[in-house]
Amino acid sequence: GKTFNGPAFWFLNATAVTGARLFSNIGGAPCTCCGCRYRGASRYVAESFRGCFDMECKAMVKVRETMGLTNVQLMVPFVRTVGEGKAVINRLAEDGLKQGENGLKVMMMCEIPSNCLLADEFLKVFDGFSIGSNDLTQLTLGLDRDSGLVANLFDERDPAVKMLLSMAISACKRTGKYVGICGQGPSDHIDLAQWLMEQGISSMSLNPDTVVDTWTHLAEVVAAGKSAQ
Repeated sequence: GKTFNGPAFWFLNATAVTGARLFSNIGGAPCTCCGCRYRGASRYVAESFRGCFDMECKAMVKVRETMGLTNVQLMVPFVRTVGEGKAVINRLAEDGLKQGENGLKVMMMCEIPSNCLLADEFLKVFDGFSIGSNDLTQLTLGLDRDSGLVANLFDERDPAVKMLLSMAISACKRTGKYVGICGQGPSDHIDLAQWLMEQGISSMSLNPDTVVDTWTHLAEVVAAGKSAQ
């Protein structure tokens, strides 16, 4: 097949639905614990989820091998431990998605404090990070942003969160690996977007209604910096 001449890469996130959404979608009792239960890498390596994960992998193989869209790369969410990350890499290989083969990169959602604290170790397993600032903030500050009782404390600019963000970005820069960020933070706080740029983030996701203002502000910051040199 002819390779699609599109963006340099697309990241396809494997099933990342949280326990709350999963169980409410299939008629079960919802969980209210910030999505800390059955999700992400734990699900991919579980035998009870094997059939579903195999189907996902077959779809990805078709996209890359049959359709020729080799600029589509994989993203693994909610990886709790380095060992769990290695297990997912092995499971992917069993299903025909071997890391490094035919240019396949396997990225990781960096969204748990352990991911930032052990960033160098996780980056020995994965090809880069996409920082999930929503979950990272919740888990760092020990709160649920969907709870009206504590949602006012949710702020990605909290010093503890920024310390972890800095650790993750620095580790990726040090090892020459990709690091981007998805989450509400850069859209809600233009000062956070500027700080992330100054830290050396490779890319950041933005809401459609904030893209122009944020891009304009960041361009002005860069231009002012060049003028001052």
